[in-house]
Amino acid sequence: MRPEEGLSTRREARPAAARALPAALVQMRPRSRLLFDACHTGVVLRALALMLVPAALLALFGAGSAAAWLGEFAQLVGVVLPPTLLWLLLCCVLKGWLDRQARSVQWGAVLVTGWLCGLLGHALYSALALQPPGPLNWLAAGLTGMAAAALLTSVLILRQRASQPAATVARLAELQSRIRPHFLFNTLNSAIALVRQDPDAAERMLEDLSDLFHHALKDAASISSLEREIALARQYLRIEAMRFGPRLRAAFSVDDAALVASVPPLLLQPLVENAVKHGVEPSVEGGDIHVLVRRRGDQVRVIISNTVPSPRQLQAAARRAGNGMALANVRARLQLMHDVQADFRTRVREGRYEVVLTIPARPLRGHDAE
Repeated sequence: MRPEEGLSTRREARPAAARALPAALVQMRPRSRLLFDACHTGVVLRALALMLVPAALLALFGAGSAAAWLGEFAQLVGVVLPPTLLWLLLCCVLKGWLDRQARSVQWGAVLVTGWLCGLLGHALYSALALQPPGPLNWLAAGLTGMAAAALLTSVLILRQRASQPAATVARLAELQSRIRPHFLFNTLNSAIALVRQDPDAAERMLEDLSDLFHHALKDAASISSLEREIALARQYLRIEAMRFGPRLRAAFSVDDAALVASVPPLLLQPLVENAVKHGVEPSVEGGDIHVLVRRRGDQVRVIISNTVPSPRQLQAAARRAGNGMALANVRARLQLMHDVQADFRTRVREGRYEVVLTIPARPLRGHDAE
């Protein structure tokens, strides 16, 4: 775990190989062909709902009372739930292997596992003596399992495709609101002023700005790591430190075990920019910004906090305040990536404004990552 450290304007040295890597090679990385992520909690919940809701409706037929319906539904749950969970478990266990296969192979694995789980469902059905076994029952059970697996996969693929336009819209709005024109102009003017008196500082500032824009213009479907996002937040604050000087006081306290977590690109930069805009810029004395990152079990918590200016300064700043688009976009992109496993909250505590993010600690597999 890194000790709490103040903001430094010294640029971290990047390996020569990383600087020399052509951009074309980065863009040529193979894209994921994984049909869906069966290890995702949201996927599991949706798959169970897609199987149990029809079972509940089916139990209504012929049910003379609520008690009869409940008994019939309980029997159907005993038949449907174990094969569905087994199918999801097999797809999750095979995820790493499936990610390296062609879509046709993935579909074949989906159907074969569906066939096997259909046979399991038939075995449970026979054990409950709901229907006497017939010569074609095993064939019917296998085909039913394949059909159910194909239906579940198709629905999950359609949902994944449907989320892409929403991700693109959120990304475009985020780009329009995050890299603000006046931030670019202020940075360039500061760099120009430093060219003669401190050429090295001007070069570092322009390199940081270049990295920020390179990251902002990446593919909207790509995935970044928390380590990379913290580095970008540091770069952004280094640029702003040139403008605000001692008025901007920033510190990072980062748990190294949390750095592998997967997050949307440009996740932290808009949040630290908000902290600068609303916590430092309105105050004559400036303000403090703290970025705290901790891992607790299988979750990572990120807290970005800033001091709150005086009421008079807040009233003056409110005239030029934004409409909360940055926070809304961060929340939307987190939900698109991590679904129910992500949490986003804002609060005021002990005189400081805090943004609290909770995300899964494990890196996502089967996607483009930084």
